[in-house]
Amino acid sequence: MTATVIAEAPVNGVEHWAHKGDVRLFLWEKYVGSPEGKPAVLFVHGSSMASQPTFDLSVPGRPDSSAMDWFARRGFVCWCVDMEGYGRSDKTRDIYCDIANGADDLAAATDYIMNTRSVRSFMAYGISSGALRAALFAQRHPERVSRLALDAFVWTGEGAPTLAQRRKKLPEFLASKRRPIDRAFVYSIFERDHPDCAERRVVDAFADAILALDDSMPNGTYIDMCSKLPVVDPDRITMPTIVLRGQYDGIAAFDDLIEFFKRLPSPDKQFSVMAGISHASFQQKNYLMVYQILHAYFTQPAPAYVG
Repeated sequence: MTATVIAEAPVNGVEHWAHKGDVRLFLWEKYVGSPEGKPAVLFVHGSSMASQPTFDLSVPGRPDSSAMDWFARRGFVCWCVDMEGYGRSDKTRDIYCDIANGADDLAAATDYIMNTRSVRSFMAYGISSGALRAALFAQRHPERVSRLALDAFVWTGEGAPTLAQRRKKLPEFLASKRRPIDRAFVYSIFERDHPDCAERRVVDAFADAILALDDSMPNGTYIDMCSKLPVVDPDRITMPTIVLRGQYDGIAAFDDLIEFFKRLPSPDKQFSVMAGISHASFQQKNYLMVYQILHAYFTQPAPAYVG
């Protein structure tokens, strides 16, 4: 596909609801013109915020703060889904909402999208524990993922200072299904690695959007990342994959990611270190660089293999 930008055209947003058994999941779709016949991107959120604050943020004076709008204006139809226990999706079950449950949510969401929009496969982008969800979903349903992007990913957790600190609170996470969040918590996401990577006004807008939907978050992904890694087998991630790692990310340890990357079987793979990025890529000062890296991989022509 081309990278033509439809700068002035309005971006349409459509609310959808999928079901995973009795659980209702909120889906959000954005596109320019018509969604028909366009490549589909599925954005997968992380442990401590729902999907729209992460991927469809609005910050006055900061153009293209919505990744979904940016990609929609370049010819994609964009989808995101609130995992069970987050945002507008159901929060009624007394469960931890772990990474495996999130992969189940993605299966239910893609079932719905495939039936509603006749989408055959998705380019999937996941960030932090969303990258783990996306990778596990891709491992389980490789036919549904044409290209996979794993941002702020963690494989075994070895060498990750943020996880080392978080493990000290594992008994606390195990004792409760959910943990409270507030504005100070959102600030801590950006302060723990390199505070100069993000503007405070952007973090404030992000916090406003997160807290408008949730005042607590499930503990399942934290528990998995502290005590159950690895949850993904790289040998079974068969589709073209890009691993994105922020320069200052305290979760995505470089050596851990390299070992994961080496085991990916597809020769159509890339590893990108993103300069001036800590953990939450789309809310950083260098967010447009992240978009460009991701767009280049999603629009890269398929290689002609020589046997």
